[in-house]
Amino acid sequence: MQYKIIIVSLGLLFLLNCNAQKSTATDLRTKNMESSTKENIIYFKEGENKFLKEYEMNVTFKGISEDSRCPKDVNCIWAGVAIAQIEVMGLATRPITISLATTNNDGKNYHNSAEFNGYSISLHEVAPYPSSQNPVKSLKGQYKIGITINKDENSPTTK
Repeated sequence: MQYKIIIVSLGLLFLLNCNAQKSTATDLRTKNMESSTKENIIYFKEGENKFLKEYEMNVTFKGISEDSRCPKDVNCIWAGVAIAQIEVMGLATRPITISLATTNNDGKNYHNSAEFNGYSISLHEVAPYPSSQNPVKSLKGQYKIGITINKDENSPTTK
C-alpha cells in the first residue's frame, strides 16, 4: 500500500515539475520575435538566410527537425525538446549543418550550442510553442528562432 502512495507522489512531482518548465517557456515566448536583433539575439524565420558581416559567416535556418515539446495547455511528464537545423558557412569554409536543441542532454545527443569557425553558436528561442489547437504538424513553415554568436576564446582555429 505504501509503494502505491510513493508512486502516486512521484507522478505528481513530475507533473508539477513539467508545469514549472512550461511557465519558464511561456515567459520566453512572450518576447518579441519580430525584430531582427535584440540583446545580441539574431532572429530567423524558417528558411531565412542571412550573411552576418561582423562574424564573416552565412547562416541559414533550414527548419525544425524535431519538436516534441509538451503543448502549453497539456500536462506532460517531460517538457520535450525542439531541434533547429542551421546551416553555417564561413568565407573560407564549406557549409555544414548543425543541430541546436532547446535543452542540453548528452545522453540523447541534444546540445544547445555548437562551435564553428572560432565562434560559439547558441539557440535561445524557438517559437511558436505547440498547443492542443496548434499541434506540431500545423506549425511547419511558421517557426522562428533566436540564436547568439560569440567569439570562442578557446578555439581560435578555423573549422
